[in-house]
Amino acid sequence: MGWIILLVIVVVLIIALIFYMVRIVPQTEEYVIEFLGKYQTTWSAGIHFLIPIVQRVASRASFKEQCADFEPQNVITKDNVTVSVDTVVYFKIFDAKLFAYGAENPLFALENLSATTLRNKIGEMNLDEVLTSRDAINENLKQILDEATDPWGINVTRVELKNIEPPLEIKNAMEKQMKAEREKRATILDAEAHQESVVKKAEGDALALVKAAEAQRDAEIAKAEGKAEAIRKIYEAEAQGLERLKEAAIDKGVLSLKALEALKELGDGQATKLIVPTDLTKTVSDLSVVAEILDLPKDKK
Repeated sequence: MGWIILLVIVVVLIIALIFYMVRIVPQTEEYVIEFLGKYQTTWSAGIHFLIPIVQRVASRASFKEQCADFEPQNVITKDNVTVSVDTVVYFKIFDAKLFAYGAENPLFALENLSATTLRNKIGEMNLDEVLTSRDAINENLKQILDEATDPWGINVTRVELKNIEPPLEIKNAMEKQMKAEREKRATILDAEAHQESVVKKAEGDALALVKAAEAQRDAEIAKAEGKAEAIRKIYEAEAQGLERLKEAAIDKGVLSLKALEALKELGDGQATKLIVPTDLTKTVSDLSVVAEILDLPKDKK
């Protein structure tokens, strides 16, 4: 019975030893292996066997991009304003061996390096520059931290100033300034709108006067053209009447005959006085012409 228990214990120990020896390294990770306390190799993704006692896993490194959100730092600007700056650092491990042996605590070292670099950089700038130059600060911090962390096997990919918190009195002054600027812009916009309205009204009045003058001018031109057309029609009618008289062969003799008929009618009337025209002799002399017109027989000589 005792041998059975011993056998079971041995089997359990062997199974436990096998589980201890077999190591599976996940994707995007690497294991740093030491042999008798000295660096031996770096295991990449896959299955590996660890020799008990003489080998050990000294460090594990993940090659995924990681985010380190550090505590806010109180920083004094160039114009002696204390601001609280909260930073976020994104980094990746590119060498598991350097990460294991480059620094005692790489993340703690990165945090302190980020804080000191941030103080130095913002200490060279005024508050207004700090508030308006976040992109430039981020890029400068990223370059400095990336260069400094290369011996630690860390690649800093991005640095972001998550929040910049000025003192309360500075915030109140800034809010008042912003309010004054907004009121100033509103006043300017109102003045420009009023000016534009006045200009548009003046332009509209001037255009109305021009249109009225043009309408009056067009009316007078139309009236003059109508009067000219009427006169032209009258003269055309008179010309047409004369042309028809000519076509009817009415000449001086006919007109004289008509004059004699008019005298006859005057003589047959009840008037007590008869007015004889002075040119009666001329009219009588024209009787031959009248006779020719009426086709009367002429006296033979």
